[in-house]
Order: sequence, then C-alpha cells, then structure tokens
Amino acid sequence: MYENLLPRFLRYVKTETRSNPNSETTPSTQTQVAFAQTLKKELEELGMSDVIYNETNGFVIATLPSNIEKDVRSIGFIAHMDTADFNAVNVNPQIIENYDGESTIKLDSDGKFTLNTTDFPNLKNYANQTLITTDGTTLLGADDKSGIAEIMTAMEIMINDPSIKHGTIRVAFGPDEEIGVGADKFDVEQFNVDFAYTMDGGPVGELQYETFNAAQAEITIQGKNVHPGTAKNTMINAIQLAIDFQNQLPQNEVPEKTDGYEGFFHLAQMSGTPEEAKMTYIIRDHDREKFEARKALILKIQEIINQPFDQERVQIDLFDQYYNMGEVIEKDMSIIELAKNAMIELNIDPLIEPVRGGTDGSKISYLGIPTPNIFAGGENMHGRFEFVSLQSMEKATDVIVKIAESNAK
Repeated sequence: MYENLLPRFLRYVKTETRSNPNSETTPSTQTQVAFAQTLKKELEELGMSDVIYNETNGFVIATLPSNIEKDVRSIGFIAHMDTADFNAVNVNPQIIENYDGESTIKLDSDGKFTLNTTDFPNLKNYANQTLITTDGTTLLGADDKSGIAEIMTAMEIMINDPSIKHGTIRVAFGPDEEIGVGADKFDVEQFNVDFAYTMDGGPVGELQYETFNAAQAEITIQGKNVHPGTAKNTMINAIQLAIDFQNQLPQNEVPEKTDGYEGFFHLAQMSGTPEEAKMTYIIRDHDREKFEARKALILKIQEIINQPFDQERVQIDLFDQYYNMGEVIEKDMSIIELAKNAMIELNIDPLIEPVRGGTDGSKISYLGIPTPNIFAGGENMHGRFEFVSLQSMEKATDVIVKIAESNAK
C-alpha cells in the first residue's frame, strides 16, 4: 500500500521550493513553478482526471471521479509546496530505522547538532518507528511535502483499489503558504468541492478547525538627529521612541509566554538609527473581540507617543492577514465529525486543538470552502531539527482514504 510513500517524500524534499516574501510574482519563486509542473505530470501518470496547473494562482489541481452511483458531498485535500524561511538548498535526508525512543541522533557528522530527548522530549513518542531527519544544514520540508506525499499516495491507493468506494475527490497543491499569501488567489469555483481539508498539521491525531485572527503592523518612526553634544531639548531619538512603544505593550502577552487560546503581540523585526526606526509586529488572537482590541491598543500607543510632538513621528500601516476559520466551520461541524470518526476507526486518538498560527484553510474557508486542518506528521518544523516519522505519514494517508470512504456510505 505504501511502497511509494517514502521514495515519493524523499524526492519531494530534495527539490528546493523555498518561497520568497519579497517577490511580486505568483508563485513567489520559479522553483515552485517547476515543482508544480512535476506534480502535474505525476498526477497525470497516476490516472487522475482534469489535471490543471493554474498559472494565475500557482495551484495544481486534479480530480478523482466518484466510483459510486449516489450523490455524496465532494471533498478536497490540499497541501502546500513551499518551505519556510530557512536553508532549503541541498536537503539531504537521513533515515533512522527502528529508532529506540531514547538515543541521541547526530544530524551532522561532527555532532554539533543533535536530536535528543532532553531538548526534544517528543522523540520518546517514536520508539520502534522510522524517522526521517535533516543532516543539520537545512530544514527537511516535511512542512508540507509530507502532506503532498500523503495525498498523492492516498489517490494512488484508491485508484489501484476500486473496492474502496468514494465520491468525487479533488486535490490541490499550492504555493507560498509560508509567506501568508498562498491562498489569496485560490479559485474556489475551479476547485468546486463542498468542503476540504489541508494536510498540514503536526503529530498524529491533530485535527484543527480554529486558527488565530491575524494582523500585521508596519511601524515607521521619524526622529530628529543632531550632534549628541548639543542634543538637549532638540534631539528626538527614533530608537528610543521605538523602545517606548514596545514598553507600552503588555510584557507577558508575547509568544514565549503564551499558549492555547492566549493571543500575543510579537515584535518580529526592529532596526533603526536616531534618525529613523522601523518595527514590524504580528498581532494574533483567536477571539475576534480581543483581536480588535489588540489592534486598537497599537493605534492608541501611536497616539500617545505622537502627542508631545508638533508632527506625527510614529506612522503605522496596520492590516489584517487572515481570520479564525472556526467562525466558518462551526456552522457545520459534520466535517469535523467525519474526520474525527475516521481517526477513531483507525485507532487514532483525535487531538482537537486550536492552531497557534494559520493555514491556507483560514483563507479558503472565508472564500467559501470550509477547510479544517489534519495532521501530516512533521515535528520541529521550519528548521534543522525537523523530522517526520514514516509511520505518521502512513497514518495520515490512511485518514485521507478513510474520510473518502466514510463520506461515501
């Protein structure tokens, strides 16, 4: 059943597809375009129908036609092609078979970077499993090439076994999720399903239908720089104003001090001179009212800092990025029950918890297709310590097939 899963995954992660936040094209990098064309060819060779590469939005989509006579809801499965902001060139995966759940795994030959149970206690969950890791110099790319491999393998299984009954299934592999713009141009009419799932979660069992509401604040602070020896009552130090701005935010409402449903302000970038300083904040909260209050606080602090001056020293470009998809999905929880029951049938304990981030499903849900998120298996994503278990990917593949099968009953 899974004979092509691991080779497929290894082939995918060795293909560089890092996205570029400074690009003005869609996809943001040509490596994603090339990878999309490779996936298109593979889908055609599998026997999928209506295989299309959409040059406008960078998505590859394909259809597995229904093999039953009655009408059932159509389902989509979605994963993203790009990898995060970390070295993704020359990914060299290592395979550790039958990991004992205790030993330290040397990533690089010198042992400078290791996976160990002190730093990463989640390793203990993978005793007797096959782990795929990095060589310590790159990320792995399980986020989200494990999702692509699982969807592709599930389609292969259903094509090769007509006894598995299913309605219409569509798949989509898209760009630029990691830079937050991948689903901006997603064509819901072209995809044309009743609901979908992103295969983009972490460990086995994750089932997520709540994300953050998200905004970003780009702050520019204009100072007045003069010689420090004659600066009294004249200098306006933009760096100091930036520090003052940061100090007026709640100091405990930051990523490193929050979890669960707790929101935060995250100072993601800061640079400057006394003449000019720039800051970038991301603002996150699951609750819409609290989210709006956080944005209002940012603007209130701007007002407070500007008040003593005869001109606006602090300027803010504040914009929303995505919203909590739970507000959409809660209107019809049957798609959560479908995935939950599929996991239970496969002896997988569903872990229903909020995403402390967003997914393509956040935007796609608001575009008209309710799209919760299911585990793809990766751990420690976005860096050199990333790994995934082969058995986790097999279970995710099983969940895709079981959802399709259960939906047809």
